[in-house]
Amino acid sequence: MKRLVVILGVAGVSLSAVFVRWSTAPSLILVLYRVGLAALLMAPPLFLRHREERLTRRDLGLCLASGACLGLHFAAYFESLRFTSIASSVVLVDTEVLFVAMGSVLLLGRRLTGRAWLAVLLAFGGSAVIAMADTAAGPDAVRGDLIALSGALCMAVYTMIGAVCRKHISTAVYTFLVYCSAALTVLVIALWSGTPLAGYGPVNLGTALGMAVFCTLLGHSVFSWGLKYLSPAFISTAKLLEPVLASAWGLLLFGERPGLPVLLGGAVIIAGVALYGRAASDET
Repeated sequence: MKRLVVILGVAGVSLSAVFVRWSTAPSLILVLYRVGLAALLMAPPLFLRHREERLTRRDLGLCLASGACLGLHFAAYFESLRFTSIASSVVLVDTEVLFVAMGSVLLLGRRLTGRAWLAVLLAFGGSAVIAMADTAAGPDAVRGDLIALSGALCMAVYTMIGAVCRKHISTAVYTFLVYCSAALTVLVIALWSGTPLAGYGPVNLGTALGMAVFCTLLGHSVFSWGLKYLSPAFISTAKLLEPVLASAWGLLLFGERPGLPVLLGGAVIIAGVALYGRAASDET
């Protein structure tokens, strides 16, 4: 059941590319609005149901670092969508599973079974097939791909830190601190770069609100919740379903028609996620 909840969270996150395509504001502003609104929506119930939760300086520092990585991830992901297709961008952002798998072994002391490694490689292989089959890429595609890869690295660090924090910090407190930190991070970058903070019209507030609700509170918050019960590698592997769903949205709403290689790659990704779901119990 917990794995199913995480998969539903992936469905929510897959809408992010759609909202970005409908937006006109700079990437930093979209991230600021998104995580800022998410934090504001969380604040009332969090404080109304407040119960004392002791956080050490180390806990607070890790939460803030995690949020900074999340903010940078969003900024890189949104910016990559300006230069390359939805399928290519989402696929490359979701290569975080390789970083997380290696980090889980090297830093968290986890031992992945052979079947688990095969599942991770299958999922990544399917993602690579989709990326190579992307026919919507323009002359700036390489730039967009590199930006997306940097977003994958930031997301991997965010996931790894979250696995440590969620062992003893509640989902509500952790995600609230993370979203506040993410907002502060992109706010500082926007001010430093001279990016105006307002004047982008109601359409961008609407898309940011959609991302805050569907992609953040019902998406990334679900991932943070799942880190307490499931391994970081499973969370990252499950996210590889996002390219399949995002590509479907791209076809329906923007006419980005995937070819046969994209469909085959999606099938391989689903097979990898299913295999890892079976192998997850062997990791713990």
